[in-house]
Amino acid sequence: MATFLLEVGTEELPASFVDEALEQWRSRIPKSLTEHALSPESIQYFGTPRRLAVLISGLPDRQPDQEEDVKGPPAQAAFKDGKPTKAAEGFAQKQGVNIADLEIRPTDKGEFIFVKKIIVGQPTTEILKLLVPEWITGLEGKRFMRWADGDLKFPRPIRWLVTLFDQELLPITLTNGSQGCHSDRDSQGHRVLHPGALKIASAANYVETLEAAFVQVEIEKRQEVIRQQIEDAAASIQGVAVINPDLLAEVTNLVEYPTAVVGKFDQAFLELPPEVIITEMESHQRYFPVLRQAGSDELLPNFITISNGDPQKQDLIAEGNGRVIRARLSDGKFFFDADRAVSLESYLPKLETVTFQADLGSVRQKVDRISRVAAQIATQLKVGAADQAHIQRAALLCKADLVTQMVGEFPELQGVMGQKYAIASGEPQSVADAIFEHYLPRGATDSLPQTLVGQVVGLADRLDTLVSIFGLGMIPSGSSDPFALRRAANAIINIVWSANLSVNLLQLLDQVVANFEQTFSAVLKLQPQQLSQQLQDFFLQRIRTLLQDDRQIDYDLVNAVLGENDPEYTQRALVNLLDVRDRALFLQSIRNDGNLATIYETVNRASRLAAQGDLDPASLDPAKVVQPKLFQKKSEPAFFDALGKLHNQMQGQQDYQKLVKALAEAAPTVANFFDGEDSVLVMDPDPAIKQNRLNLLGVLRNHARLLADFGAIVKS
Repeated sequence: MATFLLEVGTEELPASFVDEALEQWRSRIPKSLTEHALSPESIQYFGTPRRLAVLISGLPDRQPDQEEDVKGPPAQAAFKDGKPTKAAEGFAQKQGVNIADLEIRPTDKGEFIFVKKIIVGQPTTEILKLLVPEWITGLEGKRFMRWADGDLKFPRPIRWLVTLFDQELLPITLTNGSQGCHSDRDSQGHRVLHPGALKIASAANYVETLEAAFVQVEIEKRQEVIRQQIEDAAASIQGVAVINPDLLAEVTNLVEYPTAVVGKFDQAFLELPPEVIITEMESHQRYFPVLRQAGSDELLPNFITISNGDPQKQDLIAEGNGRVIRARLSDGKFFFDADRAVSLESYLPKLETVTFQADLGSVRQKVDRISRVAAQIATQLKVGAADQAHIQRAALLCKADLVTQMVGEFPELQGVMGQKYAIASGEPQSVADAIFEHYLPRGATDSLPQTLVGQVVGLADRLDTLVSIFGLGMIPSGSSDPFALRRAANAIINIVWSANLSVNLLQLLDQVVANFEQTFSAVLKLQPQQLSQQLQDFFLQRIRTLLQDDRQIDYDLVNAVLGENDPEYTQRALVNLLDVRDRALFLQSIRNDGNLATIYETVNRASRLAAQGDLDPASLDPAKVVQPKLFQKKSEPAFFDALGKLHNQMQGQQDYQKLVKALAEAAPTVANFFDGEDSVLVMDPDPAIKQNRLNLLGVLRNHARLLADFGAIVKS
């Protein structure tokens, strides 16, 4: 068994591409080897800013020989009177075999001649010569470039290529105009600590050879070294580092030999909000902030940077980076002081100069729409006068910080600075908090708004965006969602679920659509009814996805609470988002504990037969729709009494635990109605008796429908 090394050496790669490239290789290289009948024992992938590498261990020297059955002409055309024809002779000659090697075999289309052919496996080295260029040139990503006079494209120029089969150099050339890259055993060590060429004697010694040249090629190991160095560096100054996972991953792919360096800045800069300092460090400088203690938001006047240079020059590196961060924080302090010199409200006129969307006007106009929708939500929730006033104030100011100097420099601080500036302007705390919270959640793992004011303004902002963009006909399709409308809809549902808000989404959508039609009739691409339906379908799909993916509800139970093309269920879900969540969770719980199975057969059978009647789904009282005088068997009054007990117990309550218990108690009686000694023929020849029995079943179905459409549930 042999080991193969491929190293592609480049100019400094974008940090994001290192992980992207290796992920593509993880998907493609094993597949391509398998397609060529090569099964290695293991494959390792390596990456640094200057190289991508793969180490394939346990490769055979050559492919295994393979047998192949080759089909020839029909037997009757190949042989006449037991003698081979020209067709048989031509086939044998083409396959390089004798006539005696031909076999006649039956097939679905009659008898044909076949030959068993041995395909001799090729040397592994010859196959690799074909595959390696494909592995390199097949990589995909953003902003690829050409260099020299060739057409080869890669994120950065390829400077060297190492291809070793054990100790043997495997000659491979990447053609790129007049400057093709020829493989060699010469790699490169660390640019500063080990400049110049580095010869790799054997593929198996790759990792050790690079380590000796101050290059840690194992990404996971390099990342753990960085993490440990950061923690130790923070501890050395009696602090706790803030290690953002995304920043850690990025920094890992920016260095080959990491060294944590502690720097400092002036104490006076700590007057800035911590969010400003942290954003500057992480987003602009790739520094790790240091807290005074874990769980605190109090920063130390220090930072930790990961150097890729000479560890002996840490003081010089710290000083240089310190000058950079001090300059950046000076700018931040200027912006912060200048922004606070006026009230947050004074920025509102400037929002008229910022376009939200070409057909939808300015951000200032959007603020007015948010205020209107927020008022409609507040009315639904029946909030008090004080909260209503705070909601309107927060809606008015929620976008004002977008035109401040600080947010202009650091867009990711939108909302954060709005909160700070609102407090500085003397706004109520609830208004300030809502300005920040209305952006939450900003991602799948982000927290949700915790205050009522923040929740309402956040819902209003997203509802306006959804209706407006849908109204322009820009409906998400496939993976295209430039306005992040799926995320907005998910946020609306999650906020409602998390805060248990009694929001009638169906009514809100109709109101906001009506608002949009009134204001933007000239650019409306859909009829209002069509727009409402598109939005309803969109939200129903998001509810379905969130229930299945986030709440881990079985797909058929989700179908049962949303109905299968049943408008009663779909409208019910949008009218009461809390109820659809609760029903789905309850169904999953009774499936898990076995209670669903006790009622499934009874309810499902009754529902299927009841569908042949015409009883109103809203009818729940058996006394109003069933005539006891038409009973013929003892099972009928027993069924009637069980339904009466069920109705009296429920009395229109949405107590699903009580409903399931009552259905379970009625199950034996219903089973006797179907199959007992006193069972009946539901579809009786007498129309009145038939309808009476269908009504019995219909009342049972209607009670079960309060929970779910049992016809959509798959038997466990």
